[in-house]
Amino acid sequence: MIAPPDSLQSVVDQSFAGLSQGRKAFSLPLTPQEVGTVTRVSTGIAMVSGLLGAGYDELLQFPGDVFGLAFNVDETEIGVVLLGDYAKLQAGDQVQRTGRVMDVIVGDALLGRVLDPLGRALDHLGPLTSNTRLPIERPAPAIMDRAAVTVPLQTGLKVVDALIPIGRGQRELILGDRQTGKSAIAIDTILNQRGQDVVCVYCAIGQRASAVAKVVAILRDKGAMAYTVVVVTEGNDPPGLAFIAPYAATSIAEHFMEAGRDVLIVYDDLTQHARAYRELSLLLRRPPGREAFPGDIFYIHSRMLERATRLRAERGGGSLTALPIVETEAQNISAYIPTNLISITDGQIYLSPSLFELGVLPAIDVGKSVSRVGGKAQLASYRAVAGDLKLAYAQFEELENFARFGARLDEGTTQIIEHGRRIRACLKQPQSAPLSVGAQIGVLMALTEKRFDSVPLEQMTQAEDAVAQAAAGLPKELLARFNTAKQLSDADRQAILQMADAALLPFQPKTAPKPTAAAEPPPKDAGKDAP
Repeated sequence: MIAPPDSLQSVVDQSFAGLSQGRKAFSLPLTPQEVGTVTRVSTGIAMVSGLLGAGYDELLQFPGDVFGLAFNVDETEIGVVLLGDYAKLQAGDQVQRTGRVMDVIVGDALLGRVLDPLGRALDHLGPLTSNTRLPIERPAPAIMDRAAVTVPLQTGLKVVDALIPIGRGQRELILGDRQTGKSAIAIDTILNQRGQDVVCVYCAIGQRASAVAKVVAILRDKGAMAYTVVVVTEGNDPPGLAFIAPYAATSIAEHFMEAGRDVLIVYDDLTQHARAYRELSLLLRRPPGREAFPGDIFYIHSRMLERATRLRAERGGGSLTALPIVETEAQNISAYIPTNLISITDGQIYLSPSLFELGVLPAIDVGKSVSRVGGKAQLASYRAVAGDLKLAYAQFEELENFARFGARLDEGTTQIIEHGRRIRACLKQPQSAPLSVGAQIGVLMALTEKRFDSVPLEQMTQAEDAVAQAAAGLPKELLARFNTAKQLSDADRQAILQMADAALLPFQPKTAPKPTAAAEPPPKDAGKDAP
């Protein structure tokens, strides 16, 4: 037998040595993983056994990339709220722990996009990319980290900005029966933030796909999607998605607030959110309470709305303004969910079906609406021109109801009613047509000084438009003082009234000329001899 050359033998020895070292260094990385089993599946929930270490609100993974939240943590099994298409799940499927809570993607990359609460894009513009994620459940800012609400959030609606002002960091509830214009007010407020450096988040909870598509189309047409994030759950989505949607939207908004920016968030609407939570609670066999809602229905809304605030300058000075929407039935604002939200928020805007049927749009009932922040978050120019407007409008409504009985009215009462009709006409405003501060001040000043009282009611819309357009031509220094001055000077008021008088001149009624002396008829006894 021929011995191999020394060089070949050395190569073989090195190979065996390398294999031996590699075998000694090899270790199979084993990570312990807790796996449970689905015991039963129902509409939107699943019961899981075997996950002894799972915690409350932990994210669990099911087959088919379906995730769920651990909601009921009992000794023997866990009630899980499913967050995806659960049609293919069945008893016996394996469930894995993820070891983390539910979180959502946040960041500037979301501006202009439409997504669901899980962070999946719904607008066919490609996947969302961001390295930052936040838990959907976060503690509200501490009391000492909050600042007073003093800066107004202009909605562009005369009736709101003048009579029910909203401040940055406030929570103002919008409530009313269905199809009375609740969403329209919120959308107009978003449209009015164009150029105001305010980020907007619109959260649609359990809405029809056609309604959501209409809202997105309006925002795109008006150029509002550049500063807006839309979070959507549709009516056919699992109730678990509807439940987590407003929390995910709030975390997205909080990211911008903590970066020092002003944010507006709209929840449309929390009635659907409460119903989704009631459905999940009943399926999980939680004890029902009033109207079959669980006992902690108040807490699910309060812990979310308490996250809306204005931060101190040391925390960045950002703010989060919340406009939750809730639907009433048969004008019953004392129902369970509406009263809960009224007690949580800093005021409410109530929309009346009666005013809606009369064509008074937006159909805001000024008497039942209130802002608990009030004039503290209102520009001084508004307080100067709209101070007595709410009282005058309330007096008009009372006298108008009294006049329907056919009683004879004195001249003073008639003037109050005629002035009130002009107030109601001026507070009307078409949808998607917010007004600037200067235009609103011009119209409201002319209204409180009774410059519109001589204009025929059928011409009020044209007269108001004329004043609003003329207000845009006021000196830039005067328009700037509307936002900064602590009070309007007499010279400023005089300039506004002169502008209004000139704009309303074509709408003044033309009086017939008095007959001249030559045209006067002769007296009956003309030509007769005097006695």
